Amino acid sequence: MARLFGTNGIREVVGETLTAPFVTRVAGAIAGLAPPGRPIVVGWDGRTSSPAFSRIVSATLALAGHHVLELGILPTPAIQYNVTRLDAQLAVIVTASHNPPEFNGIKCIAADGLEASRSTEEAIERAVEAGTAPAVSFDRVGDITPRTDGGRRYVDGIVAQVDAARLRARNFTVVLDCGNGASVPTSPALLRRLGCRVITLNGHVDGTFPGHLSEPTEANLADLKRMVPAVGADLGVAHDGDADRAIFVDATGRYVPGEESLALLARDAVERHHGGVVVTPVSAPQSVEDAVTSVGGTVVYTRVGSPSVTHEMQARHAVFGGEENGGLIVPEFQLARDGAMTAAAMLDLLARRGSGLAEALAEIPRYAFVKDKAPCPVPLREAVLSRLTATLAAGAEKVVTIDGVKVYRDGGWVLLRPSGTEPLFRVFAQAKDEARARALADVGLAAVRDAVETAGASA
Repeated sequence: MARLFGTNGIREVVGETLTAPFVTRVAGAIAGLAPPGRPIVVGWDGRTSSPAFSRIVSATLALAGHHVLELGILPTPAIQYNVTRLDAQLAVIVTASHNPPEFNGIKCIAADGLEASRSTEEAIERAVEAGTAPAVSFDRVGDITPRTDGGRRYVDGIVAQVDAARLRARNFTVVLDCGNGASVPTSPALLRRLGCRVITLNGHVDGTFPGHLSEPTEANLADLKRMVPAVGADLGVAHDGDADRAIFVDATGRYVPGEESLALLARDAVERHHGGVVVTPVSAPQSVEDAVTSVGGTVVYTRVGSPSVTHEMQARHAVFGGEENGGLIVPEFQLARDGAMTAAAMLDLLARRGSGLAEALAEIPRYAFVKDKAPCPVPLREAVLSRLTATLAAGAEKVVTIDGVKVYRDGGWVLLRPSGTEPLFRVFAQAKDEARARALADVGLAAVRDAVETAGASA
C-alpha cells in the first residue's frame, strides 16, 4: 500500500501527482469511510488550485450522500475550531501549509478538532488503493452549504481566551505579515479587536506568494524586520500559508526563532498552572526543557509533527505544547497549532508583565540552533536512516530514535530525520556556540549525502 499522508497530510505538486482524478479518489475514499448523518466541513487556503480542488472534494462528498458545510478560505486552525462548533464528524482541508506555491495537499481533521490519527490515514490510503468510491441515487445526494460565519466564530473564541481589556489599554502597535495566505480574513481583525494598531504586509490573498515564499524563515521576513523598527512598532508577527504558525520580530527588528517563543510561552503556561507537562518534538532545543523545568514543569518528547504532539498533549493533559518552527498549541483554546492564538497569547503575556518582547525573551536560555536539509529520494528513506543510525551511533554519548536518529556528542547534538512532506532529510543541530552547532550540522549533512550515495548504489 502506497503511503499518501506525510507528517501533516498529503502534499504533492499540482498537475503532477496532485491532479483532479487523484483528489477525486482521495475524497471518494473519505466519503466511503464517513458514516451518513453529521455534516462534513470543507475549507481551504489561498493557493491558486485550492478553490478548484475544494469543489472536487465537496462535490464528491455530496454525491456520496454527505451534507457539506463549506467555510471557504480560512486558517487551518480556524477550520479545526469550527469542526466541534458545527457538530461536524470531520473536516477536509485543502492546503499545503508552508510549502512552495506549486504544492497543494489534503488534511483531515477528526470530530474533536484534532488532526486525524495515523490509523485513520491508513484506512483512507487502503480505500484509495482499492478504488472504492460510494455513490447514491438522485434523491439521496447531499447539500453543499456555504458558511460565512467561521472566521468570526474563531476570532470571537480567541478574544475570549485573553484579557482583552488589558490588551486594549496597552495599545500595542503590531506589524502583521499575512504572507498573502489564509490569515488575511482573520488575523488583522483579531489584532484590531485586541486594541492593536495594525500595519499589514502582504495583506491580500495570493496563491503565488508574491511578497515572499510561504515559510516564515528569517530570510523570507526581511521586509518585516525592517518595517518593525521603522514604524516604531512593539513587535512584528508573521504567519505561514495556512496560519497555523506565528513567528515574531522584536521592536529592534530582531527575528525571534520559533524555539525562543516556544520556550517563553511554555514556561509562562507552567507558571500559571503551577506545574504541568509541556509536549514538544525531539527536534526542540534544550532551551525549552531548561525554561520549563526551571519553574517546576516537565517536558515530554514526541515524533516531529503536530499530530504526534497534539495527541500526546491530549493523553497527558498538557498545559502547553508545540514545535520549534512557530507552530504552538494553547490547549485551553484548542489542541491545534494556531498562529493567531499564539499571537494573542504573546500579546497577553507582554501586557500582563508590562514588558517588551526583547525584555521577556532575555530570561530564556539560548543555544545555537542550526537547521539545514539534504536531498534524499523517498524510496531510499528507510535504507538511509538505517545506515545513519549505525554510522553515527559509534562514539556517541547518547542516541535517541524517537524520530530519525538524534546523536549527542561533543557538547551538543545533531538530529537527522526524513521529511514527511518533501524528498529530503532535515538536519537539526544544537550546541552552546554557533560554530560548534554548525560543525555538528555539517557532520550530519555529510553523513546523509554519504548514506544516500551508498543506498542509491545498492538499490
